[in-house]
Amino acid sequence: MTSWKIEPCTLADAPALAPNNMMAFWATDANWKLGWTLQDVTLDFLIENFHDRIPNNLLKDRETLRHYKAVDPETGALMGYARWMLPASCADSPHWADGQIAEVSEEEREAIRVRNEAAWWKPMHMDGLDDCGPEKKRILEEGEYISLEYLAVHPDNTGKGVASALVKHGVELGKKTGVDLFILAFQAALNIYKRQGFKVIHSAYQDDTKYGGVGYWVNLLTYEVDKPKDKKPDDENAAEP
Repeated sequence: MTSWKIEPCTLADAPALAPNNMMAFWATDANWKLGWTLQDVTLDFLIENFHDRIPNNLLKDRETLRHYKAVDPETGALMGYARWMLPASCADSPHWADGQIAEVSEEEREAIRVRNEAAWWKPMHMDGLDDCGPEKKRILEEGEYISLEYLAVHPDNTGKGVASALVKHGVELGKKTGVDLFILAFQAALNIYKRQGFKVIHSAYQDDTKYGGVGYWVNLLTYEVDKPKDKKPDDENAAEP
């Protein structure tokens, strides 16, 4: 199996991220797809509009969000994408520094904002489906976690170890940082996380049949890293007094 390279994302990746991300969820998340098809929204239309939204998304919350891509070592083609959110306490961790999107000028930010606001993006809200929201909120309030917020692999690239490589990369950084990891996962990727050592701590069935869906499971998982009792996260990188 190919050893995929994991590299930080840049704004230049937006054209490749648009089809990768939208096609990934269209193929693997039936409820997400249902929310669009009920509005007669096509995949091509989503990709076109998401293309104009991605730069703004990449620049959001730069202090705590980190973006990585898996690339083909021979062609350099983007194979998959992962976005992680750091707790504020380790936002300056050197281990995650390369995953921070570089800042741009005020003029460029404004142009990106205008493009984002002009793009169409109206997800359908389905009442009664909270996707484990309350339990996720409780867990993240009671503990400190690095969260995998987004994992997307183009359907042409599934089954090749791309998602596993992206998750493993985050786990290794989490170990270096000394902070546990958290994931909200749907069934399609559940075994990927389990193979990396994540443990399911909560599961809930979401009944979307009244909207024409078939129902689905949502799972919350955590990965506990080894933390020396006499050290705080990343304190090995602190300056000497």
